Amino acid sequence: MPYQNILKGLVDQTPHAVGAILVDWEGEAVQEFCHCDPYEIRFIAAHQGIILSRLKEMHCSGQGCAVEDVVVTATNGHLIIGCIDQDYSLVMNIGRECPVMLALHRFRDAIGQLKKEI
Repeated sequence: MPYQNILKGLVDQTPHAVGAILVDWEGEAVQEFCHCDPYEIRFIAAHQGIILSRLKEMHCSGQGCAVEDVVVTATNGHLIIGCIDQDYSLVMNIGRECPVMLALHRFRDAIGQLKKEI
């Protein structure tokens, strides 16, 4: 399955990556790959739609711009959320030790690969 291979490559090639998940517009998991309990990454992904929607509303109200991705930093790690298209998003959880710019570069590459598959 191409989604699984893309997610596995993203997680395996990103130092301190915990997992990545492809979700639909309702926050439902389509495919995930993680080095944790799958419930944890699904729980995070279920709430990403709320975060992304609010950011889009706040940032682009009437300006015609689009939020592509966002990095949320917490005590124990970073969460990267990005739009693939109107219906699908990618969420990646990484440890604090991970270089964010490297993770974001690989994340954006994975978004490009997923756009070709969807």
